[in-house]
Amino acid sequence: MSYTASVVGGSGFTGGELLRVLSGHPEFEVVQATSRSRTNKTVGHAHPNLRHLDLRFSDPEDLESVDVLFAATPHGVSMGEIDRFREAATTVVDLSADFRLDSEAGYEEWYDGHERPELLAESVYALPELNREALPGAELVAAGGCNATATILGLMPLVEEGVLTDDDRVVVDVKVGSSEGGAGGGEAAAHPERSGVVRPYAPTGHRHEAEIEQFLGLDVSFTVHAVDMTRGASATCHVFPGEPVSKGDLWGAYRGAYEAEPFVELVAGGGGVYRYPEPKAVAGTNRAEVGFELDPSNGRVVCFAAIDNMLKGSAGQAVHAANLALGIEETAGLDFRGLHPVGAP
Repeated sequence: MSYTASVVGGSGFTGGELLRVLSGHPEFEVVQATSRSRTNKTVGHAHPNLRHLDLRFSDPEDLESVDVLFAATPHGVSMGEIDRFREAATTVVDLSADFRLDSEAGYEEWYDGHERPELLAESVYALPELNREALPGAELVAAGGCNATATILGLMPLVEEGVLTDDDRVVVDVKVGSSEGGAGGGEAAAHPERSGVVRPYAPTGHRHEAEIEQFLGLDVSFTVHAVDMTRGASATCHVFPGEPVSKGDLWGAYRGAYEAEPFVELVAGGGGVYRYPEPKAVAGTNRAEVGFELDPSNGRVVCFAAIDNMLKGSAGQAVHAANLALGIEETAGLDFRGLHPVGAP
């Protein structure tokens, strides 16, 4: 069975990645992509890699009826347009932050409140490794934030195995590429300003902390740096367990969590150049690499996760979740393994 799909906000970076993935998906037919700024322009006008698509951007006010609508819009848009989106599609997958948290109080604390708090209880968080059982049949799906996704994947095995509890200290440092700022990233994203930097742009109070707290039950000390790469997010998590832990315990936790996961690979030490998770190795894919190291001198556990922020951290995660929601083979349209060697991710 094939499904029709539309992408609202299709001219942005994430919208382009959605269109790229969906155009090669065996079960989806993209029938509409919207853009206010590029209405009537071809998709290739915004995304040169998609010049082969016979599709023009339409006005977002003129939504077609489809099976699945993917909303790649800025925060605040989807909550105001959700009724129109749901009239147009049976399943809505939102890639903004509008439906990620489960309470109005969370939006009051981390954002600027919420226009439709009554819908938060039915929204399903999209990250399959965390929430697979809740996705089949879901009609309102919320893709996770890229920095939260990397951090959750790095820490989740330790929480599930009880190695890490809510009383333990956790310090997380995330390095992200410039595409996280979107196609209109502003002055700070201009090449002369961005090139060569390791810039702490959210030393404290990053909004993605809310997702980590909600889904892992952890209070983390969280900092994000902008670095000189185009795509990718790399989370380094320093964990100080209250009880001693062995390397065998860590191998058991990570293998138990991810051995059967189609898009997560364990990279912990070993040989070669890429001994630990590296965004460059997963650029352009829906894959995540996770790993760890134990510091025997002080019992500190250092765990790592690397993803492509626009794929596993956004568009790829959204399509993966849509596959599960609709009963499609979960890996459909997402098997690209990436390239090596490759330029800056």
